[in-house]
Amino acid sequence: MISQSLRDARKYEETMEQKIGKEERPGFHLAARVGWMNDPNGFSRYDGEYHLFYQYHPYDSHWGPMHWGHAVSKDLLHWEYRPAALAPDTEYDRDGCFSGSAVTLPDGRQLLMYTGVSRQMQPDGSVRDVQVQCAAAGDGTDYEKCAQNPVLTEKDLPEGGSRFDFRDPKLWQKPDGTYGCVVGNCTADGDGRVLLYHSPDGMHWNFKGVLAANNRRFGRMWECPDFFLLDGKAVLLVSPQDMLPQGFEYHNGNGTLCLIGSYDEAAETFAEEHHQAVDYGIDFYAPQTVLAPDGRRIMIGWMQNWDTCNLHTPDQPWFGQMSLPRELSVKDGRLYQKPVRELERLRTGQVRYENVTFSDLLRLDGVNGRRVDMELFIRPADAEHSYRKFAVRFAQNDSYQTSVSFRPYESIVKVDRKFSGSRRALIHQRRCLVNSAGGALKLRIILDQFSAEIFVNDGEHVLTVTMYTESAAEGISFYADGDVTMDVVKYELNA
Repeated sequence: MISQSLRDARKYEETMEQKIGKEERPGFHLAARVGWMNDPNGFSRYDGEYHLFYQYHPYDSHWGPMHWGHAVSKDLLHWEYRPAALAPDTEYDRDGCFSGSAVTLPDGRQLLMYTGVSRQMQPDGSVRDVQVQCAAAGDGTDYEKCAQNPVLTEKDLPEGGSRFDFRDPKLWQKPDGTYGCVVGNCTADGDGRVLLYHSPDGMHWNFKGVLAANNRRFGRMWECPDFFLLDGKAVLLVSPQDMLPQGFEYHNGNGTLCLIGSYDEAAETFAEEHHQAVDYGIDFYAPQTVLAPDGRRIMIGWMQNWDTCNLHTPDQPWFGQMSLPRELSVKDGRLYQKPVRELERLRTGQVRYENVTFSDLLRLDGVNGRRVDMELFIRPADAEHSYRKFAVRFAQNDSYQTSVSFRPYESIVKVDRKFSGSRRALIHQRRCLVNSAGGALKLRIILDQFSAEIFVNDGEHVLTVTMYTESAAEGISFYADGDVTMDVVKYELNA
């Protein structure tokens, strides 16, 4: 039974999307159908397609009462909107259907597990958001909230667990047909952790233990956990709030942390060995992964930053988009990310230059555009005398540009959007410390109208940034302080 609230949301999105032209949207990144989008939810395979749900406020391009938007794709790049899947319409989720995940049940239905939020008066007279975990099942378009809801409440929390910060369940089916689930939580004094639950059927859950605890190292509350095995290691992704920088790591305050270690299945314990940021740019948060039919672990994240996402004008018809889906691997204790290989099917019009040596400013015929896949390999022209700086500038005209630069003596890559058209004092720069042998560096830059994703050294680091630049700014240029030799391969991406 579809509630009136959900019916209203579906009618509204169907009507309002007609007012948004195709040219106003990115080409191959999923954006909000209308209104507001944040965290990816329910990233899954169902009935032969990829399903991606998302945190959604259809009625405004700013954050509001959370619904679940919904889209499907066969290739992770071309998305078709489906009607909104969930609306806040019951007592336990009346103030929002927050983030969650999806699996396929043995009876063929798709199970959604999400966080329900309700504002409740507390004994001290304050009003707080109480968070519980809920379930809904359906056919890939329509979903019915389960009679057992909520399926996890404060009664299922370990001692000291906060019922006000208990959210974002990520579930998976285990080889024996039962289910596992991780949920973000924090202690009463605000220290983040990830809780582990098991279920025989996806509906009835038992607390198994604290999978990982912050111990005041990485911010405060831990949101949006994801846990999986990859290349012989256990990987825990989580998005902490209010992180402090550690060297060149964790500069976004609210960013995404990757913990890599080992998992003892019998004891159900995770032993952390390495930690790192997932993205070193400005705009990336709350990623979720799916296991593709061919065994690839694919990740997608919200391509925004909480500190800057509510500064746009109210008349903007949509706000928020997802990152490019990325294939993950673990090498030598580090998470690597590459654009999904499906992107290569969109390539057209190859332009190639090899062994171009230059200093100062360089433009190359045929190297321009705003939907671009460009690979660069740069190195000193003279191995005895390295250059001092290299930069590539894109989304460029006489007024605008966004740039990626590299200083080999510091081994620092920086992304800078301060001339991208922003009229507000937004965050404009991020830097990361990369590996470079003698000033050599590989960059792959993916542009899609309103965003740039920079993959360094085959995905050892990634920097993601959204841009506010008018579409007519299509220039790409190169700059070197000192003599640089460069190879360039550039493709248009025909979305």
